[in-house]
Amino acid sequence: MADAAGHGRTLYLENRDPQEALSLLLEALAPNRWFPGPTETVATDEALGRVTAEPVFAAISSPHFHAAAMDGVAVAAAATFGASETSPLRLRLEDQAIVVDTGDPLPPGTDAVIMAEDYQERPDGTIEITAAATPWQHVRPIGEDLVVTEMIVPGGHQLRPVDLGGLLAGGVTGVPVRRRPRVAILPTGTELVQPSRHAEPGQVLEFNSRVIAGLVTEWGGLARPLTPEPDDYTRLRTALKQALPEHDIIVLNAGSSAGREDFTARLIGELGRVLVHGVAIKPGKPLVLGVVEGKPVVGLPGFPVSCYVTCQLFLKPLLLRFLGLPDPETTVLPARLARQVASPLGLEEFLRVKVGRVGEGFVATPIARGAGVISSLVRADGIVRIPPAREGLAEGAEVEVELLRSRREIEGTLVVTGSHDITLDLLSDRLHRARPGLSLASAHVGSLGGILAIRRGEAHLAGVHLMDEATGEYNVSYVQRYLPGQDAVLIHLARRQQGFMVPKGNPKGIRGFAHLARPDVRLVNRQRGAGTRLLLDYHLRQAGIAPEMVAGYDREEFTHTAVAAAVKGSVADVGLGILAAARALDLDFIPVATEDYQLLLLLQTLESEAVQTLLQVIRDPGFQQDMESLGGYDAAGAGKLIEVKAAS
Repeated sequence: MADAAGHGRTLYLENRDPQEALSLLLEALAPNRWFPGPTETVATDEALGRVTAEPVFAAISSPHFHAAAMDGVAVAAAATFGASETSPLRLRLEDQAIVVDTGDPLPPGTDAVIMAEDYQERPDGTIEITAAATPWQHVRPIGEDLVVTEMIVPGGHQLRPVDLGGLLAGGVTGVPVRRRPRVAILPTGTELVQPSRHAEPGQVLEFNSRVIAGLVTEWGGLARPLTPEPDDYTRLRTALKQALPEHDIIVLNAGSSAGREDFTARLIGELGRVLVHGVAIKPGKPLVLGVVEGKPVVGLPGFPVSCYVTCQLFLKPLLLRFLGLPDPETTVLPARLARQVASPLGLEEFLRVKVGRVGEGFVATPIARGAGVISSLVRADGIVRIPPAREGLAEGAEVEVELLRSRREIEGTLVVTGSHDITLDLLSDRLHRARPGLSLASAHVGSLGGILAIRRGEAHLAGVHLMDEATGEYNVSYVQRYLPGQDAVLIHLARRQQGFMVPKGNPKGIRGFAHLARPDVRLVNRQRGAGTRLLLDYHLRQAGIAPEMVAGYDREEFTHTAVAAAVKGSVADVGLGILAAARALDLDFIPVATEDYQLLLLLQTLESEAVQTLLQVIRDPGFQQDMESLGGYDAAGAGKLIEVKAAS
């Protein structure tokens, strides 16, 4: 029904459930590929709060040279052997002992730093030490923080200050990000005036647009408040049409009800399509949701509280979906500590942890603790405070986690422990893109450590690649041995190549395991319990080589990329690892074995929604192609399930 001026009174179309109303709007936008939005590249210095459009990898190792970690003198550790309290050793300054400050490059021929407080300077230009230095003490080796080509942040990740530090530490000066949604905010109402202390009766101070703009900015959008328009249908129609080409979202504030001068629903209906007019909430009932020229138009109520409530319920999800983000949430969670942690008395320690829900509770897994390792903050889900009067925390201790990520992200985390593989980063990114809010949190404790974590209920999945020496079969016998009485499943991920990673040109001429016993060859090893370590031990036994015959056998790293970085940085001459890690750091590779890398989980975990999404990702040809492009992976059979019945 229209009045004499042709202004129709718009009645409520429905009284919608708010979640149903939002779903209607999102479904109407999906065919237009409206979210996630387009991408652009911005300087890392200006990327705070932006959302990555794709995973970002380190362009340079951090540090990219061996650096002194303390003030003191750099020495060759071998030259200090024999020094003791009863037999002090003197070294010549600037010859055998070179003064360095924290952060200085390690001088050629040196491999350790003695702290200034641990030696005495003498008038004759020498220093006196009473303890031998160990190789690489007080030294930050190449790649301690980040290794070149290592993923720093995944796609769909909102960048925080520590992330910018991690990116810049990795030499990344430009970041591909999703463009911020541009939001036009059009206040409507003949009674509106700019804020002032001299308003006349009947004039309403216009401040809603500032509130909306602040929320849009807080949620990652670019807000553009427009000049308020009076309740004039023609002028409002013109303003709306002018705003459409330059903006991604149009917000009309006020005029959304059913009064004589409430034109929002009529405008949207004439220029596009009204999806919702009226929702079942109080305050905020007179809400209008529609689509014009493929873009969302939101008619917010004019009352300030109603405006704020409907912004939270409808505008915020629009912006987050445009950016590909889940709704943020900050909270503190109780959790069990996954492993024992020692801590110095007298200092309150802020322990960085990964957090995930396993079973009925949360598990917090400690990650890197070094003061120079910014990547630990990039990867951390939260902080556990260890009081100064405690010497540490026991395995299984109840702790309070101060979350650095939202609880929803934590709830959506699949905890993966066990053997390291580069594809886990790729898998995490694909999982997050397939379903925002889901991710993998991986801790590298070796294949056996992963199986034991499954047994203790500390992880959803474990990466494993353990060969049964008697049968040549991978993983099954170990699962039956260490998970007695429990049915389990192995998800086949890939066949991958293991081999020797050596510097370009293979200067030491390493061709087989027998060469590891040569006195001029230095090995970098994996930690105890790692499948790669067990593979090495097997071949050493086959060659009749005892571990003590191998220089560097006791030097351990926890990932393939860390082993590759040690070889790249001349810390070692050779390390056993996967082809993808060697290729990533431009090393030569001598293949020695092809093995099955699989993900272990208990049978009852298989039907969880998160694991089923993970299976879909693993079986996706696009993921398999990306995995094989890393080098050394055969994705045939990826996603195949192997049931492991409990051993009798």
